[in-house]
Amino acid sequence: MIHAGDLTLDRARYIVILPDRELQLTPSEFDILATLASQPGRIFSRAQLLTAVHGVTFASYERAIDSHIRNLRRKLRSPNSERQYVVTVHGVGYKFAEQTGNE
Repeated sequence: MIHAGDLTLDRARYIVILPDRELQLTPSEFDILATLASQPGRIFSRAQLLTAVHGVTFASYERAIDSHIRNLRRKLRSPNSERQYVVTVHGVGYKFAEQTGNE
């Protein structure tokens, strides 16, 4: 299990547990989110995320990470919250948002 703020990732079942629901993610989506959530605030490049998911990096596939991130954001979005879990760091990559006391 990985705990990051109000989000829990169950590695055994590839399920994300949020305060108001559970999400079933694809293995790639789950692996990307687990990588990001394991180190909130750390910025990961597309190449690092590809390596985490597939064990190898192919430059031609780096943009596939963008599609996975877009799908993750859509699935994580809650109509009751403005909470953003995955943050883009322009020109660098992505990070899991660090939770502050007012979220």
